Amino acid sequence: MKKIGVIFGGMSTENEVSKLSAASVLRNLDKEKYEIYPIYIDKEGFWFTETEDSKELISNIVEYLNKLDVIFPVLHGLYGEDGTIQGLFELLKKPYVGCKVLASSIGMDKVYTKIIFDKAGLNQAEYEYVRKYNEKYIYVDKNFNETILGIEEIINKITENLKFPMFIKPSNSGSSVGINKAEDKEELKKYIEYASRFDKKILIEEGIDGQEVECAVLGNEEVIASPVGEIKPAEEFYSYDAKYNNSKSQTLIPANIPDEISSEIQKQAIKAFKAISGSGLSRVDFFVEKETNKIYINEINTLPGFTNISMYPKLFEEYGIEYKELLTKLIELALSE
Repeated sequence: MKKIGVIFGGMSTENEVSKLSAASVLRNLDKEKYEIYPIYIDKEGFWFTETEDSKELISNIVEYLNKLDVIFPVLHGLYGEDGTIQGLFELLKKPYVGCKVLASSIGMDKVYTKIIFDKAGLNQAEYEYVRKYNEKYIYVDKNFNETILGIEEIINKITENLKFPMFIKPSNSGSSVGINKAEDKEELKKYIEYASRFDKKILIEEGIDGQEVECAVLGNEEVIASPVGEIKPAEEFYSYDAKYNNSKSQTLIPANIPDEISSEIQKQAIKAFKAISGSGLSRVDFFVEKETNKIYINEINTLPGFTNISMYPKLFEEYGIEYKELLTKLIELALSE
């Protein structure tokens, strides 16, 4: 039997979500195929072995990981899906589930994801990029020219180029943490300042009036795309609270969109995954504009949620791959690299 380490928790704002994902993974892993080693990383970065009754500090992480055959990181956010822990696995020459270092780091950084998607010719909402710098901000234009400006100058620069409503996002944050929607200059200022508490790099996007849809992908070189699912948030947009705390948020699988739009989204999802050099799995998020049916790629999530309500496993269930089989396929993909 292969020894598989399931790592969860982590030092990001998504520690609690990661625990929920891991609980589902641990319940559904094939116990006849794998000897399972749950590993919990707390918010301070300490590693523990987990059993039903107790947890014990791992004093020598490298030694512990070296006895495993494959690692399944069920970690969301910084230090978990940004290439950091993937680099550790690479150094140890350990097979692991999911995207490698480059794809993980690009996928985690919303600004650099957009740059890659621009190069791939994928349609996106108009956007601006700023960085917090002491008490000021650095405005970065499309040619990477930088200008240091005060917040009021930043607001004027952005509103010259983008129309309201706008979405303000920390570049490196997941589960919609730190994201807000601005309807005017005052809100834009407030939410840029708020986003800078989570990351000094801030993305500002023009809002799209459209359906929020998602497509899951699975594979290394030969990649398959799931049916497209639709998000119906209980709130104005799919915030952290709407995702995890509001039971009125709904998912619709398959999405209520024309077949040709769904087929095009599947193609674009695979293209986006290949563009960042993805492997294993990802969930790719899009908007379908209501008036035009135009497709806008939103972002890619290289380590999507695995809770019982998460879209990634639900989309592949619709495809015909049950949860347990999906986990086995992901482990086999890790071992085949």
